[in-house]
Amino acid sequence: MTQAAPAKRILVTRPEPGASQTAERLVALGFSPVVAPVLAIMSTGADFRLPDRLAATLVTSRNAVSACPTACRERPVFAVGSATAACAAEAGFTNVIDADGDAMALAAVVESALSPKDGSLFFPTARGQGFPLVNCLRQRGYRVIRRVAYEAMPVPALSQEAVSDLQQKQLTAALFFSTETARHFVRLVLEAGLGGAVNNVEAVSISERAAMPLRKLPWRHISVAVKPNQEAILALLT
Repeated sequence: MTQAAPAKRILVTRPEPGASQTAERLVALGFSPVVAPVLAIMSTGADFRLPDRLAATLVTSRNAVSACPTACRERPVFAVGSATAACAAEAGFTNVIDADGDAMALAAVVESALSPKDGSLFFPTARGQGFPLVNCLRQRGYRVIRRVAYEAMPVPALSQEAVSDLQQKQLTAALFFSTETARHFVRLVLEAGLGGAVNNVEAVSISERAAMPLRKLPWRHISVAVKPNQEAILALLT
């Protein structure tokens, strides 16, 4: 009787809770996920005051949805992609517009749906992030109120499981959902002296921008998703 080949091991580097959700999808596809977030999401706990004339809310990550005051749910919310849009709907937003793309796609959808005269745009985001979207919309005349809702804190080292799998050449691929995640993963790998351990691993990136830091390592191959979402990333594995 022929023994079944072991499931391909896929490294998931994104922060929780997204990492566990991705792991579930990988299991359903027949892969063996190795969950090893290199960033930890920490809420700022800020209590945001909304403008009197709020036209809509902008969210570029599911991590920002919980920071939205209840009053936001009475107005449209523009989400960068389907996962963020689904999270907003689950949180009680009734008018969710899915840009199904990146930040620039989100800006284009906002411009097609709203006039700058309609009111302000509330944009909760991570510390140090969101400026390209803000600048793009402000250049088009929109008033964008950017607020820091959470921080993405780097973990001090790779998980022991990830280190072991790299050392023993057990990984088939590693998934990267953001530029910051890719950048910090590369830093941790080099600090651990494992730079050469990825030469049989395929790096799968959500965008070309997120792939740029990865090019410092000698991957077997770097693949970039055709659309900046999880389904497009997972499609590259099958």
